[in-house]
Amino acid sequence: MIIMQENLSISVNGNCIRCGRCVKVCPSGIFEMAGYGVDKSVKIVDLQKCIACGHCSAACPVGAVDHTLFPTEKIHRIDYSNMPSSEQVMLLCKARRTNRAFSKEPVAKEHVDMILEAAHRAPTASNMQNVEFVVVSSPEKLREIQKFVIEVFGSLVKKLENPLLKPLLKRIVGPVYRYVPIFEKMKADYANGNDRILRGATCVIFIHTPKSSRFGDADANLAYENGSLMAESLGISQLYTGFVCTAIKQRKGVLEKMLGLSPDREIKAGMGLGMPEFRYPNYIDKKELQFTEVR
Repeated sequence: MIIMQENLSISVNGNCIRCGRCVKVCPSGIFEMAGYGVDKSVKIVDLQKCIACGHCSAACPVGAVDHTLFPTEKIHRIDYSNMPSSEQVMLLCKARRTNRAFSKEPVAKEHVDMILEAAHRAPTASNMQNVEFVVVSSPEKLREIQKFVIEVFGSLVKKLENPLLKPLLKRIVGPVYRYVPIFEKMKADYANGNDRILRGATCVIFIHTPKSSRFGDADANLAYENGSLMAESLGISQLYTGFVCTAIKQRKGVLEKMLGLSPDREIKAGMGLGMPEFRYPNYIDKKELQFTEVR
């Protein structure tokens, strides 16, 4: 991405200690070290290639980078002594699970805001930063989302069970048929007022990107992981809205329109949130870690 901004300006001021950090971290190669010894200095080249990542301003230890997109008030000193330990981060990762036992207590707005901020902080390809969010907490709208999923899967099951198509479809998409009983149970539960789609989540965050984005799926899921870990740290249960996301792929644009998104946006991920009836007292081991080391 090239920043098309008339007043874009980057320069290095007299505070520079010629450490070369900006040169090393700039992904676009805008910073170059010129000269030798006491004459060594940092120069700016190919300014138009700036992708506004802010690495230069974040890496400079003495505030020597003057960047119009990152004035002083946008640069914040990091106190690494406040960082969680590696053991604490690992425990958070081990404890994070999908918890479908939601209470009816709503998630506090300030906590939703923190989850959104964490998700927004996730990296994006080429620093495009075109990931956006829509928060749904209205019971009526949450019910509409469930209805949408039921209708989509109902149509899909009807096709799968068509006696003329079934022999062919079983050969093409055989594994899908194991979900048919699940769809039927989901439909019956919905009719009886039981939510097997959002599992009683009181809030859902949908993550969307432009349809034209080549890396929309990756960007959205990076945002999801940030938000998910923040939710866990706040004691808020979350689940990936897999049924909803599958229905979205089957009937493109319908849910986006229902939620008021512009036609050029596409939902890539969704997170159901709710206060837990209980928190898991244990974490369990996964299968043995599998990896190869290439030297």
